[in-house]
Amino acid sequence: MSSSVLYDAPGPKARIRNRIYTVAGSAAVLALIAFGIYRLADKGQLEPEMWDIFNNAGVRTKIRDGVLTTLQVFAAAAVLSVVLGVLLAVARLSDHRPVRWLATGFIELFRAVPLLITIYVLWVLFLTYKADLGFIGESTEYWALVIGLTVYNGTVQAEVLRAGINSVPKGQREAAYALGMSKTQVMTTVLLPQAVRAMLPTIISQLVVTLKDTSLGYIITYEELLYAARQMASNIIVNGDNPYVPVIIVVGCIYVAMCLALSSLATWIEKRGRRAKTGIAVAAAAEPAEAPGVLDVTDGTGAAPAPREPEGPDGPPVTKD
Repeated sequence: MSSSVLYDAPGPKARIRNRIYTVAGSAAVLALIAFGIYRLADKGQLEPEMWDIFNNAGVRTKIRDGVLTTLQVFAAAAVLSVVLGVLLAVARLSDHRPVRWLATGFIELFRAVPLLITIYVLWVLFLTYKADLGFIGESTEYWALVIGLTVYNGTVQAEVLRAGINSVPKGQREAAYALGMSKTQVMTTVLLPQAVRAMLPTIISQLVVTLKDTSLGYIITYEELLYAARQMASNIIVNGDNPYVPVIIVVGCIYVAMCLALSSLATWIEKRGRRAKTGIAVAAAAEPAEAPGVLDVTDGTGAAPAPREPEGPDGPPVTKD
């Protein structure tokens, strides 16, 4: 009977018991799904009329506008959070103690505060001082959501980048200093590029979280995708009921598609980075070229001596008949 480092291989009785548990668990999950579908059908949520609302031009326009506003917030928050993460990571690794303490306190504070509270507090502050800050229209909700996402995800990205910088071998930093590079040059040309490349999957994973967190904008009445879906499901009535289930399923599929697209982009970037040729190629060694006349010895008259005849075993020249 084979065994593993982590656990012993199951015996015949254990394998039979595991199969029984697997079949029973799968049957329970399928039964739960079937019961849910039956209840939704009994409530009329799966009727064709419920799904026919997506053929309406107004509904499609509402969903399109929600997707665009979601992507707009995500694009701004993604760029700003990565930039903030780089600054905080560099500040936390600084040799200056006040800068390091300030960055550490900022990171620990906003990582501990729930993102929803941060967004709500910013929204209330911006509404209170809306005239002083010059906000118009929905810009209050937009900037509250963008800044909240930037601050929270920037602190997480800072920790990711700090871990990537610390993972770079210490010898590379010492070699860079030995070449006469400054601290800024070592950080920007040696440490950060390697940290970003090593932590790229984690960075993209956090950007996926940023994309999903844009749905918190419905709390502050920002018209992103989830808020648009909630409005549609509340205002449309089909067969005397609101189409909550079809709207949730469609919007959920849109979120899944956007996250999968971003994950696919991350995978493509990672594979392309692995295939990229870095460094300087070493030229193939060639045969040494002999300059003409270098090995010739002259007798002082400028003329090269005549070639010598090959000698025999006893010394005298060998002549040919």
